[in-house]
Amino acid sequence: MTLLLGQTVPDFNQDSTDGPIRFHDWIGDSWCVLFSHPADFTPVCTTELGEVSRLKEEWAKRNVKVIALSVDPVEDHRKWVGDIEETQNCKVWYPILADGDHKVAELYGMIHPDAAANITVRSVYVIDPNKKLRLTLTYPPSTGRDFREILRTIDSLQLTDGYKVATPVNWRDGDDVIIVPSLKDEDEINRLFPKGYTTIKPYLRVTPQPNKD
Repeated sequence: MTLLLGQTVPDFNQDSTDGPIRFHDWIGDSWCVLFSHPADFTPVCTTELGEVSRLKEEWAKRNVKVIALSVDPVEDHRKWVGDIEETQNCKVWYPILADGDHKVAELYGMIHPDAAANITVRSVYVIDPNKKLRLTLTYPPSTGRDFREILRTIDSLQLTDGYKVATPVNWRDGDDVIIVPSLKDEDEINRLFPKGYTTIKPYLRVTPQPNKD
């Protein structure tokens, strides 16, 4: 199955380190980051799950729930959590889904046909409170993810949901943003962006981030 941006993500029931989870109910009114890892007791994944744990306050500031997944059983997940906490100096506070029957992996396209049949690739799914898919990222098993980049993209999604702007290359929270080209009425532009704006080209108008003082 191929999931496209803007589609409602599949719901499922699956066991986890926090007990059974019905996914849509578990997300509730939050944003969600679902991320898969190839297998338990692997080195790159150990560092990733540790970093996600250390970023707890950053996820909370953005109303984001995080949940990990691999095809290993819950018993292995729980043993592995001890290694993660020991080696990464953290507390793993979020659930890890056990997907031994590959139900979630197949629903979300986490196992690629040219990869090993029993491992998931490093997939990331950013899901909004309406259960819509907003971002996907796929990494090879050998490359660890940059979760601060994922936080950056969530900042952009949440900002652009609330204002008629887009974020330019290398944007960080607090940087200038771009007024969407579809906005043409000058009175409306002045009303929406009282800090003013700079026209570089008719299609490229830059304004201070509207939700910052």
